[in-house]
Amino acid sequence: MDDKASENQAQASPAQQAAGEREQDALYQGNRIVARVRDLEVDMEAKELRIVEIYNSDHLMIPEECEYQHYRILIQRIADATKVDKTAVHKGRILKGVCADILGYREQ
Repeated sequence: MDDKASENQAQASPAQQAAGEREQDALYQGNRIVARVRDLEVDMEAKELRIVEIYNSDHLMIPEECEYQHYRILIQRIADATKVDKTAVHKGRILKGVCADILGYREQ
């Protein structure tokens, strides 16, 4: 897969964004996809998300607020961060063992 195809996959179409549709595995900052999420647990009692892995996260600004599905979150802890070769399936920075506070719900 070439770089342009990967970039197109990482961005939601303008029609999707205008309609308020969001990709289920994407983290957003400023209505822009900045990373992808793999495997997570929502703990409503502790008001946090425990994320196994965040990938393609080169554009994710930490510690700035971001949005995942209908949650507004703030990343608090990262167990491990690595940078992967651009020829790998999951490109860019990979964050593992991430814990994020749930700040509230995003406005629709």
